[in-house]
Amino acid sequence: MGIPLEPVAPTLWDRKAIANVDQDSPEIIDRKLKFLLNRLTIEKFDSISDQIIALVNKSEKEKDGRTLIQVIRLVFEQATDGENQSEMYALLCRKMMEQISANVQDDSIRNAEGKPIAGGNLFRKYLLDRCQEDFERGWFNKEATAAAAATKVIEEQALKAANTTKGEEEVALYSDEYYAAQKAKRQGLGLIKFIGELFKLQMLTERIMHECVKKLLGNVENPEEEEIESLCKLLITVGQMLDTPKARAHMNVYFDRMKQLAKSTNVNSRMQFMLQV
Repeated sequence: MGIPLEPVAPTLWDRKAIANVDQDSPEIIDRKLKFLLNRLTIEKFDSISDQIIALVNKSEKEKDGRTLIQVIRLVFEQATDGENQSEMYALLCRKMMEQISANVQDDSIRNAEGKPIAGGNLFRKYLLDRCQEDFERGWFNKEATAAAAATKVIEEQALKAANTTKGEEEVALYSDEYYAAQKAKRQGLGLIKFIGELFKLQMLTERIMHECVKKLLGNVENPEEEEIESLCKLLITVGQMLDTPKARAHMNVYFDRMKQLAKSTNVNSRMQFMLQV
């Protein structure tokens, strides 16, 4: 009692186990990338982003771009888990596109000349594909998925709640479903903000932004609340850059439709106010 314990040095077996771990395996790379992304802040941006790029550039021997796909997936998970970090992760994507090694490639994706797309062009290709996939899926669909998952949890909990009073159980179950839906909503708005920040850094084109706005304004008669909120978030982020003389006709149509939505009886007062602002 009271005697300080000496640190235990790794045994020969421990050292052999560590040595036998493939440091380039997808699991280890995933762990390293998550560790670095969790440490990423504006203050540490330069040093941490350099380490992330150095890690990705070690994948030059890969022919399927799997490490690059991994980092984009993880960046999206972080960037869309709220709106406050979208700008920082967009900056990371811009830096990665500029500094990814030209030897990082995917043999299955080729240009018009039949050569594999590599380096920054490959990164941008993967990024565009992920943006399109997530946007078209829609965060309101994610919310439905989250609600379904929460319902499954509810059913499982209900079976185990023999010793819980009915009133207490209903409060707890409502809470699970509510928080699952709120998480999906947070991720959806985070995605819209992230897409906007990528456009501001010239990683997405005006054409893509106009397609997003048109899609969100596609249902004026009976719009989803999620579509209206996403539309407002996107225009707050990129509207000033889109409102150019050559796009004036498009912008006039957008604002006319938004005025129509703001007067619709199918739109609640909170969404109407958001549209007016």
